[in-house]
Amino acid sequence: MAGKGSSRADSMSCSVLNWEQVSRLHDILTEVVPIHGRGNFPTLKITLKDIVHTVRSRLSEAGIVVHDVRLNGSAAGHVLVKDNGLGCKDLDLIFQVSLPSEAEFQLVRDVVLRSLLNFLPEGVSKLKISPVTLKEAYIQKLVKVYTETDRWSLISLSNKHGKNVELKFVDCIRRQFEFSVDSFQIILDSLLFYYDYSETPMSEHFHPTVIGESMYGDFEAAFDHLQNKLIATKNPEEIRGGGLLKYSNLLVRDFRPMDKDEIKTLERYMCSRFFIDFPDILDQQRKLETYLQNHFSKEERSKYDYLMILRRVVNESTVCLMGHERRQTLNLISLLALKVLAEQNVIPNATNVTCYYQPAPYVSDANFSNYYLASAPVLYGQSYPTWLPCN
Repeated sequence: MAGKGSSRADSMSCSVLNWEQVSRLHDILTEVVPIHGRGNFPTLKITLKDIVHTVRSRLSEAGIVVHDVRLNGSAAGHVLVKDNGLGCKDLDLIFQVSLPSEAEFQLVRDVVLRSLLNFLPEGVSKLKISPVTLKEAYIQKLVKVYTETDRWSLISLSNKHGKNVELKFVDCIRRQFEFSVDSFQIILDSLLFYYDYSETPMSEHFHPTVIGESMYGDFEAAFDHLQNKLIATKNPEEIRGGGLLKYSNLLVRDFRPMDKDEIKTLERYMCSRFFIDFPDILDQQRKLETYLQNHFSKEERSKYDYLMILRRVVNESTVCLMGHERRQTLNLISLLALKVLAEQNVIPNATNVTCYYQPAPYVSDANFSNYYLASAPVLYGQSYPTWLPCN
């Protein structure tokens, strides 16, 4: 019976892509994406199918088996529903591999870096270019997680327009999504095999079978949420940061909670987990500024609305902070919002103006004045106990 239950669950989480979706997937895999080099290093021109082929072949030569390759994140959502309100930001690829020790992590990193040599323009001498040099020139971000429940690494290739190519090598990972609408993964192996061995152009009546999977557990439900811009999740307290910043991002894009009664409880869980992971005001500021930079780089006019929505959620749903800690966070969000308006030289409609007051006396900021918008970190002179019991 257990086997039947598992098979039923797998069936619910997966679906076959139609021709329109396969066609969009093909466009993404064959689009030329520039990887910009720092300094005098030339721009690399790659396609996802070529980087996957090169990295997979090199890993196989090094003795690391790739079980499958998947397209993840906003690009997968775009393939399934073209105009879904989320856009198509980073191009996220997941390589399912075994990473039993630190040696495999190092080997994967070196393989990816050496694979970049294949994409250097003709005429560039490759003899003296080391992996360290390639890392400094083309890598936006390197992440390694090695715990009992999570073993994965991330290598992000830099694109100055914000469309980074992110290669994620996963052995095991406890949580692979925040909300149902970002839970999709598309298994690429059948299409990659077709590229390697078929000379017949794809068409509506002749193309490989491509499978999509929702980590949410119910593909049809998650697909309906994406089509109709609905917000749903499971156990947000398991998500690093609680999904709070992504939740506010969905709200500013006109997504709406699927269950209006349940969402208030979920908001409290989101806020609680966010303040567990980012208890310090400077950590919160760094996280917020990084999120704004990564997710609103070409949407400057949405930043203020996003911050106002985030402020409302924090104000209404934070139950585990002491009063002054909560006011500090609200003040931080307010200052960031005012800074956004100042940078844009925008004066909002009077009906949308929120007035902010000078922080309480226990907040010591030598630079504060009624007219000053701080660009440096907002510093607070004393530390206070953060948590009160949650009843």
